[in-house]
Amino acid sequence: MKDNTPRFGSAGISDSFAVQGYKTSLDIPAYAAGMGLDAFEYQCGHGVRLAESKARQMAARAAELGVVFSVHAPYYISMSSLNEETRLGSIRHLLQSARLCRALGGRRVIFHPGSCGKQSRAVALEKAKDTLARAIEALDEAGFADITLCPETMGKLGQLGDLEEVLALCGLDSRLVPCIDFGHLNARTLGGIRSKADYAAILDRMADVLADERAEKFHVHFSRIEFSEGGEKRHWTFAETQYGPEPAPLMELLAERRLAPTIICESAGTQAEDARTMAEIWRAALQNGG
Repeated sequence: MKDNTPRFGSAGISDSFAVQGYKTSLDIPAYAAGMGLDAFEYQCGHGVRLAESKARQMAARAAELGVVFSVHAPYYISMSSLNEETRLGSIRHLLQSARLCRALGGRRVIFHPGSCGKQSRAVALEKAKDTLARAIEALDEAGFADITLCPETMGKLGQLGDLEEVLALCGLDSRLVPCIDFGHLNARTLGGIRSKADYAAILDRMADVLADERAEKFHVHFSRIEFSEGGEKRHWTFAETQYGPEPAPLMELLAERRLAPTIICESAGTQAEDARTMAEIWRAALQNGG
């Protein structure tokens, strides 16, 4: 990624993709660039199905346009499962995702850590650490040492993946980069991100724990998310302002602190447009002395 400025992109394509006349995955780089974006997260939530030959064609087009891919690994990964077979399967899914990510010319694979289930959070975290350590070893053995794994903060209270748990996972290896989903953190804290100071506390904690450039070039997921007492319920768009969190305070902080994460918007259907909005807010904050 660019050395000292954020990248902005979308998680998958917005509804506007087809409206603008784009038809296939080969059009994704042109679509992203046309929306003023320089990142794109390819979604493999239901399995890694994109042919590597097509991925390499997409990578070539993306490189020409300055668009960088990341890959979201399958949703059914569970690093903390009580079932050993499921945990080993999770490693295979990460290997498949890494292979696709390389074909796309990308470096980052984002994944969900799993759930706690009928075990304590502490036990679930230790299981996830063990699985992740094995995954890193497997990636190294398969020749994917250059691929960065990004555990994501999660939105439901029963899921493994609060801020401290994700930072603990990243403590296993300096190559692990946190994916901070601010919408998820807001949902699992039942609206805990209300101010610029709340965002600052998250960024400060990440800097304190990681103490390296991962706290500057981390990965971000962002969207407005409706929640209930159990946490995350549904993703919305930036137009639905009754749901939080607000993007502007975070963009202002990124500009003020000269942080350079990759910021992926996960709005429901307007993710490219809302990613562009965040880029505009960030640029305005930078110009205003951020």
